[in-house]
Amino acid sequence: MNAEPLKARTRVAVIGAGPAGLMLSHLLSLSGIDSVVIDLRERADIETTLRAGILEQGTVDLMTGTGVGARLLTEGQRHEGIAIRSRGESRRIDFTALTGRAVHLYPQHEVLKDLIAARLAAGGDLRFGVSEVSVHDVTTDAPSVRFTDADGTRVELSCAVVAGCDGSQGVSRTAVPEDARTDYFHAYPHGWFGILTEAPPSSDELVYAHSERGFALISSRSPSVQRMYFQCDPAEDAGSWSDERIWAELRARVNGNGFELEEGPIIQRGVIPMRSYVIDPMRHGRLFLAGDAAHTVPPTGAKGLNLAVSDVAVLCQALERFFHQGSTELLDSYGRTASDRVWRAQHFSWWMTSMLHADADADAFGRRRQLGEIDQLTESVAGSTYLAEAYTGWPIAHTNPDSVVADTITGSADRTP
Repeated sequence: MNAEPLKARTRVAVIGAGPAGLMLSHLLSLSGIDSVVIDLRERADIETTLRAGILEQGTVDLMTGTGVGARLLTEGQRHEGIAIRSRGESRRIDFTALTGRAVHLYPQHEVLKDLIAARLAAGGDLRFGVSEVSVHDVTTDAPSVRFTDADGTRVELSCAVVAGCDGSQGVSRTAVPEDARTDYFHAYPHGWFGILTEAPPSSDELVYAHSERGFALISSRSPSVQRMYFQCDPAEDAGSWSDERIWAELRARVNGNGFELEEGPIIQRGVIPMRSYVIDPMRHGRLFLAGDAAHTVPPTGAKGLNLAVSDVAVLCQALERFFHQGSTELLDSYGRTASDRVWRAQHFSWWMTSMLHADADADAFGRRRQLGEIDQLTESVAGSTYLAEAYTGWPIAHTNPDSVVADTITGSADRTP
């Protein structure tokens, strides 16, 4: 006979130790609201899985303003613009001159290291390597999360609120019944072939390249390791490409007029599909979805991590009002508030993708129109300003002046012209 599960209780059960879940737990802790964070992955996996990390101004402000930004400021790279290459020529979009803001290049796994360290230092309850996670009774005022702890103990975690931050394949999204939600989904006809290479940087800032052969992105991870991508068929087999074939493709799309890629040994390769998704609503009873559990975007606009942070900044403000003042007003409006930014980011990511990627079905008019769009963007102050504002990030919604995040949100908003 199965033993009774161990009974535990917290105010907020957080499913998922990614950017959304860890940042939410961190913010709640600063406001005196306890939480338990669980994740299927081991801590080592979370801290070593390499993923992109372009941090918007608001994300940087929130991290530094709440005490988890020290390494970001010393080890991250501040970027005050990007280059867009078209017809072999580079055109720079100057973020700081246009908006007064910038972004930081700081990989996601480093963000997660900082948040994990902060939660453990504060005595936070983080449980890695759990299994058999399920969500129960979220339409009541006494929901719970059940799971098997890493040591094999079955746990029933009672709570007031469940925060579903476990990504697109987690249990939180599927806990919302199909007849209670609308799924908005778009699959793009291309993917990204991504590599990590041991080489010096090719550019001080990110390079977005449009060419007749397709899109390419030149990014960085560290002074000695660089990240590069090029547009490909989403079904492409990355393992069938030799290093020389990869470099030849990147050269054909990026090099020219004095610009040459720095090359080196390729240490990682893979193909990323391009998809957009939004669930509506982002709440079901006492279950609140955030980050990739609620939405995904193609990586072209560098919005994924930043949307996760924005979601939980809004959710934290709502939970503070709920636990400290007994009001459900901000919880009731959470989905509407968060989704305003989500749909802005969906549009921006779609626009950047459609403007810079080659369309195999486009006719001569469509290809020439695309070049005209790039010219209009890069040669117009208004066009460049829109890109700079969207890329560096819109202000996080400020719904609760008594929130622990209020000052950092206000500071970020003050940089908006």
